Amino acid sequence: MRSFVLAGALALGLLPILGAPTLAANLVAKIDISTQTMVVSHNGAVKYRWKVSTGRSGYGTPSGSWSAKWLSKNHRSRKYNNAPMPYAVFFNGGYAVHGTNDLKRLGRPASHGCVRLDPRNAAVFFSMVQKTGNANTRIVISR
Repeated sequence: MRSFVLAGALALGLLPILGAPTLAANLVAKIDISTQTMVVSHNGAVKYRWKVSTGRSGYGTPSGSWSAKWLSKNHRSRKYNNAPMPYAVFFNGGYAVHGTNDLKRLGRPASHGCVRLDPRNAAVFFSMVQKTGNANTRIVISR
């Protein structure tokens, strides 16, 4: 009976085949606060380098490593006057990587702690996270 259950689970793709390549893609977004840049790698290959805005004076962006927690395509901030946060990828409580309309400030600290991107780049990253999956996405922030 046990081998029948295991064979069924294997056939349904519920168990990995030993030695088989994993189907889960690996998406990593590395944000460097000192250079105000984000480098996106997929399966170890660099795909994008973008300017960002992280937390301005008095509003720090947390450093560390997280998986993506949840996505919100048309998010608005409850904390900061209903400010638009398009293509938000939340990674640590209320902190997210998201689009901004304040394009002229990209490349220098300007946010309340989130990682801001050009909305076109935020849409690309959002789509990549959707395809890869939250658990297979890492957001790494360093100083």
